[in-house]
Amino acid sequence: MLGLVVNPVAGVGGPAGLGGSDGVAVQASAAERGARPRAGERARLALELVREAIDGPLEVLTAAGPMGEDAVLAAGLVPRIVMRPGATTSPADTVSAVRALTDAGAELVLFAGGDGTARDVATALDARRDEGGARVAALGIPAGVKMYSPVFAVSPRAAGALAAAWLDGGLPIEEREVLDLDEDELRRGRVEPRLHAAMLVPVRPGRTQARKAATPVSEAAAVAAAVDGALRLLQPGVRYLLGPGGTTGELARRLGLPKTRLGVDVVLDGRLLRAAASEAELVEEIAAGPARAVVSIIGGQGFLLGRGNQQLSARVLRALGEEPLLVVAPEQKLVELGGRPLLVDTGDPGVDRGLAGFVRVVTGPGTSSIYPVNAPDAEASPASRTEGEGHAP
Repeated sequence: MLGLVVNPVAGVGGPAGLGGSDGVAVQASAAERGARPRAGERARLALELVREAIDGPLEVLTAAGPMGEDAVLAAGLVPRIVMRPGATTSPADTVSAVRALTDAGAELVLFAGGDGTARDVATALDARRDEGGARVAALGIPAGVKMYSPVFAVSPRAAGALAAAWLDGGLPIEEREVLDLDEDELRRGRVEPRLHAAMLVPVRPGRTQARKAATPVSEAAAVAAAVDGALRLLQPGVRYLLGPGGTTGELARRLGLPKTRLGVDVVLDGRLLRAAASEAELVEEIAAGPARAVVSIIGGQGFLLGRGNQQLSARVLRALGEEPLLVVAPEQKLVELGGRPLLVDTGDPGVDRGLAGFVRVVTGPGTSSIYPVNAPDAEASPASRTEGEGHAP
């Protein structure tokens, strides 16, 4: 039996440039900036692939309305409602929904959200275990802003491919960590993911996300070298959209500019035009003149887009044109991937396919690496889910 729970507000703070979605005030601010919830849509994408992969109808255990029922119906599957939340949902509703799913017999719980949702799911699963119940596996459909935990699929359709393989009975499971950040601390520049729990997760290389790796202090010189290389490539008259992260933060510092740790900042000819810009504000800046996004690599995971920088959305990337990205990273981050490709997950398969292939990664003054980029959502399909995983041709 397959279960689904959706955090209806997960990820809403990403395109709005708010660095997270926790709290009513943050969610209201995101709405004012024009952001809309996307977790239900990403759950639908996952379930559509499940529907394509199976023969006959499939009943999915879920919560009513936007916490799951809507996505199940949109995917053409049959919902069995086991929990009805109130008009305004909360983390407690996620816990209650997961308890209801497992009580009704769910053997795999799909959840759409981010690290905070994963914590709530783990809370419910741990309570079941403490009460003597059998351990139940879970898998995250990535829909949040921050997703450090290795309990998510690399994209919604990859989650669907994993769920379909699970239903076929041929997928191993592993115990994986559930990590989360305090968003208030994060907005103050303290990036310290903490271990909160563990859960059983179905795994397949290239489809299940790796844990984010921190950049060690010993790499400071390598970061500085990569930034030196990027500085030499900056052109006058071009707006640069500096994405989140320590490498882009060092780039801003070298330009003599402040950098919002979680935001995308717009700079032009050594001037800061916008700090913590939203998706809509980035589109406005791009319309004003030539522009390019500067991004780095999430260590251990290999993501370029779709994890913590959702302001750089498919809409923004289309506006940027043919060469939207300047990728800057220490060479060690590429080495640590062990040959795994870089990943893009904008939520638009067409845009992701356009970014797939190879990208130049600036690693130092006059040095760069040509590295493969994969678009998991453009590749995950019933026909491909048993093929070799995750490597560009």
